[in-house]
Amino acid sequence: MSYSIRASVCTAILAVSLAGCNNASINENDNNISKVNKENVLNTYANIALATYEDSLTQAQVLHQAIQKLIESPTETNLNTAKMAWVSSRVPYQQSEAYRFGNPVVDAWEGKVNAWPLDEGLIDYVDASYGTGSDSDENNLYLANVINNQQIHVNGSMIDVSNITPNLIANTLHEADEVESNVASGYHAIEFLLWGQDLNGTNVGAGARPASDYNVNNCSNTDCARRGDYLLAASTLLQTDLAYIIEAWQKDGEARTYLTSETNDHGISAMITGMGSLSYGELAGDRIKLGLMLHDPEEEHDCFSDNTHNSHYYDAKSIQNVYLGQYTRIDGSVVSGASLSSLVAQTSMQLDQRMKTALTDTMAQMQAMVERAQTTESYDQMIGSGNKAGNQVVQNVVDALTAQTLVIEQLVPTLALEQLAFEGSDSLDNPSAVE
Repeated sequence: MSYSIRASVCTAILAVSLAGCNNASINENDNNISKVNKENVLNTYANIALATYEDSLTQAQVLHQAIQKLIESPTETNLNTAKMAWVSSRVPYQQSEAYRFGNPVVDAWEGKVNAWPLDEGLIDYVDASYGTGSDSDENNLYLANVINNQQIHVNGSMIDVSNITPNLIANTLHEADEVESNVASGYHAIEFLLWGQDLNGTNVGAGARPASDYNVNNCSNTDCARRGDYLLAASTLLQTDLAYIIEAWQKDGEARTYLTSETNDHGISAMITGMGSLSYGELAGDRIKLGLMLHDPEEEHDCFSDNTHNSHYYDAKSIQNVYLGQYTRIDGSVVSGASLSSLVAQTSMQLDQRMKTALTDTMAQMQAMVERAQTTESYDQMIGSGNKAGNQVVQNVVDALTAQTLVIEQLVPTLALEQLAFEGSDSLDNPSAVE
């Protein structure tokens, strides 16, 4: 969907990584901006993508180890450790999101690992308030409950799901019946299996799945062994999927070579498309403004864990990373090089400064939201009806992202690129159409 913006328009575990993320200075490597060329900028962009996905896999492996320990010894301590590992795994992955939209290789793959929202009744038991299958005319698998059943109907056929494997999840269950909300794999399926449903609405509290849901000797909600099988299979599949995208960003990988498959301008356009589409339609619109308009916690991105504030923060950080040509890895090392910032500055230092200021302003509003989530109330409470102060904090983020995108648009003529179309959102472009 294209759009035209109207001008009128963490938990303690993450505290260290959030500090100092708003520095928008040009990389030291780019001080002599007259030497920056598009080929070098694209190389930096690809190197950052590779590093981000490598870090994502590393954290997914840590998560898998924690999940294995939980299955072997299902204690609340081990469940909490797995939850913390999941939250940590989101930090590098969310910083990869600006690589979507502009690169079809990434965009086609992304749904395997970060699709949302999901009809969690496909996977496991849900509360009676979740309703019945007839409540969803678009999804016959609304309450399929793979964990508690040996067979389910998919595309009119009875399918054997007695053996829960990564292959079953990837090739049979994920988007089964061609329904996008049948999300069977990725971060959010794992999130649901760790936290369970968040039944608190816009009140205090996240999902509260007990560790005994994995205790085969004292099982709290039936089929604990199968639940463990599903969680392990989903975690294994996440690692496989991340390994695939890492390969795609290697020297001769399809995602990297796509950037220069036509011209360098083609690659630069992909960078800017990813920045603008994530900034506006995806993040400001579908992930934030929509939930704020509806005051609906079901529209928050990490809805089971109440980690949404952090995911939004690192999405915004990914846009900043791309523009500045700099990414701080989970080990503290920095990947940097010729940047889009310096490329723009060669033509217009004024526009470059405006872009960096807009990015810094967005990160400041994101930081304010994160701090409120850490000290006052969770994100789903912020978007609740009647919460004037919380609503305003979230609206400030939307406004900053929208203003930021207006500047991103101006990069296109400045770099003499062909006109680009960014993703839009009815929540921003046509609010009357939102129900």
